[in-house]
Amino acid sequence: MKQADYYNSLPYLQQMQANLETYCKPNLEIDFSDVLEKTVEPRVELTAEKKPSNGHTAMLMCSAYDFYPRAIDVYWLRDGKRETTHVTATDELADGDWYYQVHSHLEYTPRSGERISCVVEHASFSGPMTYDWDPSLPESDRNKIAIGASGLVLGIILSAAGFIYYKKKSSGRILVPS
Repeated sequence: MKQADYYNSLPYLQQMQANLETYCKPNLEIDFSDVLEKTVEPRVELTAEKKPSNGHTAMLMCSAYDFYPRAIDVYWLRDGKRETTHVTATDELADGDWYYQVHSHLEYTPRSGERISCVVEHASFSGPMTYDWDPSLPESDRNKIAIGASGLVLGIILSAAGFIYYKKKSSGRILVPS
């Protein structure tokens, strides 16, 4: 008790108490609402977890990263209708930096011409955001194919140029047995 009385009587502590009463408490509501009203849009990625093969099922994953506040709704549309079967999702996972992430999986059997979309509803959006699945090759895979094809064509051209050069240089010589 003696130590507590001593520390409570220090002028520094009394000044801090005065600051609390004059500045902190009157501004608490303003500062608190600023924090609670902030929203951060999620970064959404739509990827194929398992590609279809020989009529087997495929799996898509729709992930939303780095969003705030926590409340979010992620669901799937298949040809414009909400898909409820074969859907699994994680709870909102805290990243430890006030942001959250969530993942939703759709297992499906592909049909020709169907349209699959992931829909994300969050407080930072003015309305639901729809992300359509494009089953064509991702851009990174297309770039790899383009770079590989360019290297092959360049190799063929250089080989042909070398062969033509060799033929022109050796056409004027006659080989005589010794």
